[in-house]
Amino acid sequence: MLSIIAVIIGLFFASNIGGSGAAASMGIAYGSGAIKKGLALLLCSIAVFLGAWFGGGEVVKTIGSGIVPTSTFTVSIALIVLTAAALALFLANIFGIPLSTSEVAVGAVVGAGIVYQSVYVENLLWIMLFWLLTPLTAFLIAIVASYLIKSRLVRRLVSIPKAVPVLTLLVVLMGLFEAFSAGMNNVANAVGPLVGAGILSKDNGIFWGGLFVAIGVMLLGRRVLETNGKKITALKLEEGCVISGTGASIVTIASIFGIPVPLTQITTSSIIGIGFAKHGKSVLKKDIVIQLLTVWLVSPVLSMVLSYLFIQLVIEHNAYPVVAMTGVLISVFGVLSLIKRTKHVKEELF
Repeated sequence: MLSIIAVIIGLFFASNIGGSGAAASMGIAYGSGAIKKGLALLLCSIAVFLGAWFGGGEVVKTIGSGIVPTSTFTVSIALIVLTAAALALFLANIFGIPLSTSEVAVGAVVGAGIVYQSVYVENLLWIMLFWLLTPLTAFLIAIVASYLIKSRLVRRLVSIPKAVPVLTLLVVLMGLFEAFSAGMNNVANAVGPLVGAGILSKDNGIFWGGLFVAIGVMLLGRRVLETNGKKITALKLEEGCVISGTGASIVTIASIFGIPVPLTQITTSSIIGIGFAKHGKSVLKKDIVIQLLTVWLVSPVLSMVLSYLFIQLVIEHNAYPVVAMTGVLISVFGVLSLIKRTKHVKEELF
């Protein structure tokens, strides 16, 4: 029964990943008018599944056995880890703070590892280094690419009437590439603990996880696609290609090495890089930087604390560490509340 519940939670988690992060990958193509909503979602779901099937294995191994040993993952632990990750995302949605599913998944696994003192610290530090470097790399690449786009040669090429259909097709292809990379990296967040606990084999986990991520794109992705599309319509087609291509390339490389990385933060950093090349330092507003840092810090900490608390209470029946960790949890929510309140005050004043 516990195994069935764990699988249900994992696949539900997978569908929500598809409906949020994966569906956003086609936002630029849809927002620019290059493709209609229904077709965008259909192609995105196919690309996500193919990405998971052909390239999701390494990240699944990392989540399932690269952060803590497989001996740590019992059926009960896997169930709690997935519940903690899903609950962290739910609570963050209440506070209006976007979290990275990759960071949430890793944090929940680390919480279990802390209880049993079985965390592979070297591997965890390597993953956290990627969390820092990948958004920075995306930011720098976007700046360089923006200056190249503004060069005379590129502007002449773009001004040719025949260039518009080519750029339109390229934007769609880059969106599919980004969806493919999301499938490679994000399916592990939902099924990695299930594979680590031996509930599903790696191949079965990838298949069912990829399938439910794809289903999530079709059933839950419409609103995210609409929101993302409207936000980015001011971007030029060539800029959209840079953003999608940069994010997809970085996530694909990370996936090959089995590193779970935050696609949302990478894409956001690319957009900021484009803005920096256009408007200079003024684009680096404090609230944008604070939000990125908040997501980076809160995502893993929140799920880690929840996972730790649940295991101590439900499995270990140990209430003493819960007191200290509850203080940490209250502090996290205090930070979230303060950030949201500050944002509302700014909106009212300005």
